[in-house]
Amino acid sequence: MQQPLDGDVDDVPNWSKKGFRHQSVRQVVRVSAGGSRVRIRLSNRYGKTPLRVDGAVVARSGGGAQAWPGTTRKVTFRHSGSTVIPAGGEVVGDAVTLSTSPLENLVVTLYFAGATGPATFHRVGLVTSYRATGNHLNDVLAKAYRRSSQSSYFLSGVDVSGPFRAKRNTVVALGDSATDGVGSTPEAHGGYTDGLAERLVAGGRNLGVVNAGIAGNMLLTSSSCFGEKGVTRFRRDVLDRPGVRTVIVELGANDVGANWATGACFPSSHKPVSARRITEGYRALIRAAHGRGIKVIGATLVPLRGYPGYSARVERLRAQVNHWIRNSGAYDAVVDFDKALADPAHPDRPRPGYVYEDGLHPNDAGYQAIANAFDPLDL
Repeated sequence: MQQPLDGDVDDVPNWSKKGFRHQSVRQVVRVSAGGSRVRIRLSNRYGKTPLRVDGAVVARSGGGAQAWPGTTRKVTFRHSGSTVIPAGGEVVGDAVTLSTSPLENLVVTLYFAGATGPATFHRVGLVTSYRATGNHLNDVLAKAYRRSSQSSYFLSGVDVSGPFRAKRNTVVALGDSATDGVGSTPEAHGGYTDGLAERLVAGGRNLGVVNAGIAGNMLLTSSSCFGEKGVTRFRRDVLDRPGVRTVIVELGANDVGANWATGACFPSSHKPVSARRITEGYRALIRAAHGRGIKVIGATLVPLRGYPGYSARVERLRAQVNHWIRNSGAYDAVVDFDKALADPAHPDRPRPGYVYEDGLHPNDAGYQAIANAFDPLDL
């Protein structure tokens, strides 16, 4: 999750600055593992005032903003139909009985009677969220949901559980745009975390894959546009999640690519970082994860030739960091995103068939190549 943001960054419009009042917000979530019970997580991490949620429901998806008839379940919070989330806080709903299958879409609907103020949100959702005026929590049809956005609001997670689920069965992917899925086809679940979840399901492994990617995110530098730095959000997004067995660390590309950048999205204290500082950041995450018994997979940095401001020194720094990831032995396992994407004839850029039109981010085929690079036994 990240702080409210105007909708002009990367041309991704959103409703986070204005927030909501007397409105229902319906959001689509794909669950990667099946179970018999569901609970939702709501965040007011970046709110300046308490957030009142006047109602919440969860249902199986009927496509778009539709709920599947007969599957809507009321969500309570400590047995109450409403809740108030303190500024900076999070709340977990009570578990509801709802049978789900791996790779199924659910719809979570929230109703806000009063003004929410600016919304804690996830900017690049690549799955449509919907908004309706008034209380339309229990609507099955999509008629009232006339406005849409590709960001998500206040919803920080959906937990699936059941008697056949292992206690540690969650894989968290911590990363930047390459984890967020930028460049993949919206609504098509084409990111590498989706491909990885599909591989696990096909292999009969009921593991949940949580996407904790934030486009533009950095390991060592917090940004008003691109979220808190990875070494800060690691506790909240990885260590504090229930049942985590493995974390994939895919961060550092923006520390390298934007190493000499300035501008509104970067703090005035932003200074160039060395390979040593970046690898020290990785070691800090590895120590923290191992302290909780969590396995850590390191991902190499993708080719950066299409990055704004790309230069020879950017490429040298990327090569230094990738050499450490591959050869230090600090990680429990390594997945080579760079090798999966790079053009053998031009290793500083992606293969032509694997890259989005911006020349930098993977397309659906590129993300599938990354998903295929994982050894499922490492998870």
